[in-house]
Amino acid sequence: MRGADVLYHCAAELRDEAEMHNTNVLGTANLLAVASGEIGRWVQLSSTGVYGSELRGDINEGAEINPVNAYEKSKATSDKLVCAAAEKQNLPCVVLRPSNVYGTDMPNQSLFQLIKMIDSGMFFFIGKHGAVANYIQVENVVDALVLCGTGGLPINGRAYIVSDHRTLEDFVGAIAAALGKKAPQKRLPESLVRAAVALAGSIPKFPLKPSRVDALTNRTVYRADRIGCELGYKNKISLEEGIGDLTRYWKNRST
Repeated sequence: MRGADVLYHCAAELRDEAEMHNTNVLGTANLLAVASGEIGRWVQLSSTGVYGSELRGDINEGAEINPVNAYEKSKATSDKLVCAAAEKQNLPCVVLRPSNVYGTDMPNQSLFQLIKMIDSGMFFFIGKHGAVANYIQVENVVDALVLCGTGGLPINGRAYIVSDHRTLEDFVGAIAAALGKKAPQKRLPESLVRAAVALAGSIPKFPLKPSRVDALTNRTVYRADRIGCELGYKNKISLEEGIGDLTRYWKNRST
């Protein structure tokens, strides 16, 4: 650590709940112990998940921290440790909170499953028009991280959301266009779908789970205004361009 201008803390356990506290919390504490007084700036990669899941409307950095699952709780605690060090040890730090990160080599397969459903003609919308998709292309996240580490030092302990969003209709339409297919139009009542999931959700490989229904009926928008206003950040890769590239990658891989 000695003499490093910037430390980017991007390590985290994403899947094994038994290891999340050790890696995401104790790992952060250990890193803070050796970095204090040795580095110029700490950039913490966090997640919009720390705001919780029971949300509606616009969410910005001033929203209450309200994590629900083990991963979200561990990331929220990690952020708290870093911000406490920023205050007590005069450790310059910035916290970056991306929404759902995607890219061709990302481990999360949910978008590929969505693309497959649209390609097969099996996708349908759930509930009323106007659900929202919040995603951010991984190269945009890297750009934001670099800017947090090299731009003019913001308020110590400052948090920034980085995200992009579209209505689900536009998001699905972009995937369909990249597949060369007509945009899906089928729509089912949310109450009916949730009842079906409750009855059949325990069946192995059943395509819908409550968390997936939540995602397809989401009406939360993560606002990235602060990072643009204060650090001059702009997404270099639009959601349409990024999702189009991801869809074409899936299509070429599947043929």
